[in-house]
Amino acid sequence: MQRRALFAVLVAATCLLPVVNSKAEDRTVGDRILELTRSTKWQKTNEIKLAFPTFHPQGMVRIGDEFIVSSVEIIKPTTRYETPRDGLDRDEGEGRGHLFRVSADGQLLSSLSLGEGSIYHPGGIDFDGRSIWVPVAEYRPNSRSIAYRVDPKTMKAEEVFRFNDHVGGLVHDTDANTVHGVSWGSRRFYAWPLAQDGTVTNADADPAKLRVANPSQYIDYQDCKYAGADRMACAGLNAYRASPDATPFRLGGLELIDLKDNRPIWQVPIELWAPSGLPMTQNPTFLEATEKGLRAYFMPDDDQSTIFVYETSKP
Repeated sequence: MQRRALFAVLVAATCLLPVVNSKAEDRTVGDRILELTRSTKWQKTNEIKLAFPTFHPQGMVRIGDEFIVSSVEIIKPTTRYETPRDGLDRDEGEGRGHLFRVSADGQLLSSLSLGEGSIYHPGGIDFDGRSIWVPVAEYRPNSRSIAYRVDPKTMKAEEVFRFNDHVGGLVHDTDANTVHGVSWGSRRFYAWPLAQDGTVTNADADPAKLRVANPSQYIDYQDCKYAGADRMACAGLNAYRASPDATPFRLGGLELIDLKDNRPIWQVPIELWAPSGLPMTQNPTFLEATEKGLRAYFMPDDDQSTIFVYETSKP
């Protein structure tokens, strides 16, 4: 009887453990980013074609052998106003927000709808070892958002807080127990402390009093992840022209940001492009450490998407 009781306690304790012990791995990822340079060689090691319509993917995490992908299905595109109305530059459009659970070979295992009404645009996502953090916003700047916490085992969502700005990505700093967000185009940073019960204490504050300007300007972040030691890794891109009449050239990049002062620690371009011509960091990006370097999962294309897997190693 004593042995049975002890076994039951051990099983219960195991069930309470995180899905993975991500903190140590995330710190390694951040440290490996610091070793990247413009001359780092990336080698493609795999392609995973997704066997379902992906719409417009936004964020991605890998948990075990599965991927979780956030995406927005655009039913009616937004239309710009001739002049701004109430601080908004376009109408709300129409769409649906999705969170897909995907197998290692690209099959859709399950999906979850997120958002409500005009709030239908999921952004970049993060996994803290227990929950997936997903922001869903209106598809326009200076708008509104809902932050969700999703259980990856059950794919059930819990609303954590609402905020009066477009939040395009969320990251959970598990060391400081704060949630960090980036705005439309990642031009603003936000931070929300988490209480012991998992609630956010300052979600009702005036956004203008919470925001911090992003001092980095060369890329807009598409997908961010916690990288340990109060650091955030963000992948993104921007378009440049060699001359005023030239075709825009899209350059991808990766940045490591210090969450204590919101300043970049390390910045490196990612000169990788999909067959479509889009930079690999166009949409979702997920990084993990390997024995000698980094493995990156990129998902740049809409609708009929492929996850491109690249690896780099130390010299």
